[in-house]
Amino acid sequence: MTASALPLSDRTIVVGVSDCLAAHKAPELVRLLVQAGARVHVVMTEAAQQFVTSLTLQTVSGHPVATELCDRSQAAPDSALGHCALPHRADLFLVAPATADLLARLSLGLANDLLSTLALACGAPLLVAPTVNVHMWAHPAVQEHVERLRARGAHVCGPESVERASGWLDPGRMSEPSAIVAQVAALLRRSTPLAGYKLLISAGPTFEAIDPVRFIGNRSSGKMGFALAAEAARRGAQVILAAGPVALPTPQGVTRIDYESAAQLAEIVLAAQQRGDLDGIVMTAAVADFTPTQPATQKIKKRAQGERMSIELAPTLDILAELGQRRGTERRPLLVGFAAETQNVLAYAKDKLARKRCDVIIANDVSESGSGFGAEHNRVTIVQRPSIQGGDPQVEALPLLPKTEVAAALWDRLTPALSALKSPVAAHEK
Repeated sequence: MTASALPLSDRTIVVGVSDCLAAHKAPELVRLLVQAGARVHVVMTEAAQQFVTSLTLQTVSGHPVATELCDRSQAAPDSALGHCALPHRADLFLVAPATADLLARLSLGLANDLLSTLALACGAPLLVAPTVNVHMWAHPAVQEHVERLRARGAHVCGPESVERASGWLDPGRMSEPSAIVAQVAALLRRSTPLAGYKLLISAGPTFEAIDPVRFIGNRSSGKMGFALAAEAARRGAQVILAAGPVALPTPQGVTRIDYESAAQLAEIVLAAQQRGDLDGIVMTAAVADFTPTQPATQKIKKRAQGERMSIELAPTLDILAELGQRRGTERRPLLVGFAAETQNVLAYAKDKLARKRCDVIIANDVSESGSGFGAEHNRVTIVQRPSIQGGDPQVEALPLLPKTEVAAALWDRLTPALSALKSPVAAHEK
């Protein structure tokens, strides 16, 4: 399997290195992971540095190596210890080599050094590559710890058998780095539930020109839409991001198309729907409801003191309603709209769901302090089309969360709906 074929691009993997002779394989393991496109952060036990230097692993990983629980050299700008954030950024926590001692501590939930502390704090899948003496591996206590880890959802790679001079094959050697990378790839492939789906996500405001200098716009920062695009791409989707005039970097693995006005966004979105290859459209963009009928070709000069000026406005195309109308009775693509409101949030969301023929409306109160436009957090309510015709919409309110966590929660809930569109039942219903 070539590096390009592995699903490791833009994945964050924490590699824990414990103290035994097999630690000398860690640089090759890290090199292969990096070569496959992963971001690798290494955590070492103190004694592991007797077998391989932290400088070597820093060189091959491209990141500082964490070795001490209270290492202030790793402090982040906000004074939080930088390595303490690793468990929250990790897509996989890999321990290779994993000694019998470390397996026991992980099994018992002990946290008496940096490696075991971070492993305990990590919610990502855990993969261990044991390396133990053959007699230790056969000991009931070691087997009990391994089985306990498996029962909690951990994955085990190896150990491999070693051929002795007597001809016996004795287990105990750590798996080769290439075999470990292959298992890492297999695990991460399972954690890409959106692989094979093509999604269009719009994000940001629209600017409606008054003249070459001025415009009518809104306060949307695009952060929610960009977070949704980044999370969808991380989960394996092919993502097209229609991005309004915002100063945000393009998420890794996302195809970006820029727009400025509502008319430009409509052209992008409706053309994509017309091609017929989209599985889902998520409209987070805050689209202007009105646009000047005749924008001035030159900058409008300031009038005399007290003189008023009027600008004639015309309604813009309701893009979300047009998408629903064009979809008709078809269920594909999944259509998700956002409703930024300042009052009667749930009532307006339910009305929008029905009126615009959407599958889901994500509503939020943009008047709430610390939530909505420009903020790093969002509090949303998910309103889904009723499962039974004539029934009530399904409503779920999420707590105030960082927008990255809102994105993850939304894809957790939208993925089953996307999957249903590709099921034989959904195809029959069409």
